[in-house]
Amino acid sequence: MKRNLKRNLIEWKNSEVRKPLLLQGARQVGKTYLVHDFGKSEYDNYVYLNFEKDIELRSFFQGNLNPEFIINNLNLYFGRTIDPNKTLIFFDEIQSAPEAITALKYFYEDAPQYHLIAAGSLLGVSVGKQSSFPVGKVTFMTMYPMTFDEYLVAIDEEMLKAQISDPEKLINIPEVIHDRLTRHFKLYLYLGGMPEVLQSFIDNNDIAKARKIQDDILKAYERDFSKYADARQAINTTEFWNSIPYQLAKENKKFKYSDVRKNARASTFELAIEWLKKAGLMNPSYNISVPKLPLGGYTNHSAFKVYLHDTGLLGAMLGLTSDNIVLPGKLYEEYNGAFIENFVACELSAAGFQPLYYWTSKSDAEVDFVLQIDNEIYPVEVKSGKSKNLKSLRSYADKYKPRVIIRASPRPYTAIKDFVNIPIYAVGLIKNSRIVEV
Repeated sequence: MKRNLKRNLIEWKNSEVRKPLLLQGARQVGKTYLVHDFGKSEYDNYVYLNFEKDIELRSFFQGNLNPEFIINNLNLYFGRTIDPNKTLIFFDEIQSAPEAITALKYFYEDAPQYHLIAAGSLLGVSVGKQSSFPVGKVTFMTMYPMTFDEYLVAIDEEMLKAQISDPEKLINIPEVIHDRLTRHFKLYLYLGGMPEVLQSFIDNNDIAKARKIQDDILKAYERDFSKYADARQAINTTEFWNSIPYQLAKENKKFKYSDVRKNARASTFELAIEWLKKAGLMNPSYNISVPKLPLGGYTNHSAFKVYLHDTGLLGAMLGLTSDNIVLPGKLYEEYNGAFIENFVACELSAAGFQPLYYWTSKSDAEVDFVLQIDNEIYPVEVKSGKSKNLKSLRSYADKYKPRVIIRASPRPYTAIKDFVNIPIYAVGLIKNSRIVEV
């Protein structure tokens, strides 16, 4: 499956100041597949090491972390000479070999000619535990589940992707194309962006098989909670994780610890929150009191919402049935628009808006997302239905006078004075400043 992040990998390859690359992301989002594809298509040679599968490889990094010593051992192991200018070296499941993480520092300092990528399950969690992590010596990239435009490419709808990737085409999109994109979008909300789920559906056209894979992924995540945490933290993480879908289903989606466990306090779940963030399993959105730059300077970290990293897994956790895909409007309305708002959070995160922010006023007005694009701040209201109500956006506009206010809804693109409506399925295009020019 084609992934947008491959373009970033090509830029990394061609960079004059290239550091070893650490590819982060939740389990099963397609990191290994992406690097395999990149290595085989962009290099003459490709060397793959899996530290979890081939345990003996860990010995290459014990005692001597000199890059040339390591490369010589790899030459002997693979029976060929690694040409630094023509070979990609991939350290997969690197969390299983902590010394290999440390070795990245010396590849940067002493052997920068080598093209080296590292990835692994729960790498963000493992990196947090590394006392000898090579700070400043590596480049980070984060991989997310497949976005809606990547999904369109996977199902051979590249022309539809082109329609929502170009602001000019989106602005003038015909109604028949809008309706077609909406149908695909509703199916995507159910399937989500986990590559194995999408590939199964493409191959078998079987919703039940896709849901089975989603359930299996969720079980694998829960096994990770106990594998990478002590017993008490594992229980807290599991409770917190299982509460997320039901917190989102509330009218007021602000996260409440008491909804996880009666009389619980923030301190009970601090480690669970940090673990899930580093594992890439959730996208938190923090309340800001005043929309000024930098947004992080006006953040209230005690008030936040939590979104799952994939709408398909959210549906699986809530037991969403497949009839919602075909019933008019039902998927938009179900669970107070939880799927729509969660989808927007996923698309914005993948587009580089991290962390996410939202705004509330004392008079109960709320804007779902507040985004910085270049040096401007834009409020974004998410509507799961076709309501034209702009009360919260107008309340925000009256206070802060933004150049443009944005609504993301099932309606086609429109722009009137200071107001822009972006179709939900194209919300990832918001980062392109041309789409908010009115």
